[in-house]
Amino acid sequence: MHKQAVFGALELVSIPSLGVKDVLAKVDTGAYTGALHCEKIKVVKNSNGDKVLQFQPISRKHTKVTVADYQLVTVKSSSGHTEKRYAIPVTLEIQGTTYSSYIGLTTRSGLKRQILIGRRFLREHDILVDVTKDLNDDKLESF
Repeated sequence: MHKQAVFGALELVSIPSLGVKDVLAKVDTGAYTGALHCEKIKVVKNSNGDKVLQFQPISRKHTKVTVADYQLVTVKSSSGHTEKRYAIPVTLEIQGTTYSSYIGLTTRSGLKRQILIGRRFLREHDILVDVTKDLNDDKLESF
């Protein structure tokens, strides 16, 4: 029997393929899907004429990323509002463990956390959430 992972309300997340390292993410059991703050999200044609998705993850300090593997999904907010959002496959590193998943790309500029981990991810990977579990205070001070 494997040891079940337990996440707190906030977790440090890295997405190596996107150049994202140690970003404080919100673990949200009320959200179905996960989300990553991105800017300049657009479909462009590459040199072969194929459509690819281009975006800048997290902030202007991150390099623009281009991916060929993406899908357009419909996401419904808690208020019932629906929107189309691009989703991409990613590998997330959390608590020293690597997880494969899909994450939606959206503008989260008005929100406190740039990455949201939703319950679909938590269920897929058999993760419990303990809101009393926190990162130690010295890690939080840098965020």
